[in-house]
Amino acid sequence: MSMDVTFLGTGAAYPSPTRGASALVLRCEGECWLFDCGEGTQTQLMKSQLKAGRITKIFITHLHGDHFFGLPGLLCTISLQSGSVVTKQPIEIYGPAGLRDFIWRTMELSHTELVFPYVVHELVPTADQCPTEELKEFTHVNKTDSLPKEGQGRTILLDSEENSYLLVDDEQFVVKAFRLFHRIPSFGFSVVEKKRPGKLNAQKLKDLGKWFSFFFFFSYQL
Repeated sequence: MSMDVTFLGTGAAYPSPTRGASALVLRCEGECWLFDCGEGTQTQLMKSQLKAGRITKIFITHLHGDHFFGLPGLLCTISLQSGSVVTKQPIEIYGPAGLRDFIWRTMELSHTELVFPYVVHELVPTADQCPTEELKEFTHVNKTDSLPKEGQGRTILLDSEENSYLLVDDEQFVVKAFRLFHRIPSFGFSVVEKKRPGKLNAQKLKDLGKWFSFFFFFSYQL
């Protein structure tokens, strides 16, 4: 399987003319997974060989602005470039609790209606993950409130036995989140490719083995 990583931004606090805020893309088999989306991420995408419309999953490590302030603008740009008829699968967005509230508010206040479906899956932090005063409850958005294109996301709790959050488990990958300890709830992500059976033609191998044995014996006799 072909995979590559593109660093769109490695800067901290704010973007600069020569260095974007935090963002990177993992590209695999035509899909793009975005990890963090700092301010100016969509500009960095335009400078690269990547296409924003190929993004199928977005993972946000934590809710400091330099890691996710670029998300509303990117979603709007993808929507504008998608045209009026969209049949694509929902973009799945993973991040700390509070991320859905942020997206909901920015879309509502800007009167934005995305043309593609999306889903926000929120990770619930543990009490020891950051200073007590920084651990907040986000209850501003009623669970029944949703935007026209927003699907029902999951509330993901820590698996205490695995000490991780299971985000994706499909035929190709297992994606998990792990707690990081920062000033606010933060998460790291691991992407593990599953083992795939080889495409070995056993009969052809047997035939080749017989031919090789005959060739070796014939050469030895000569």
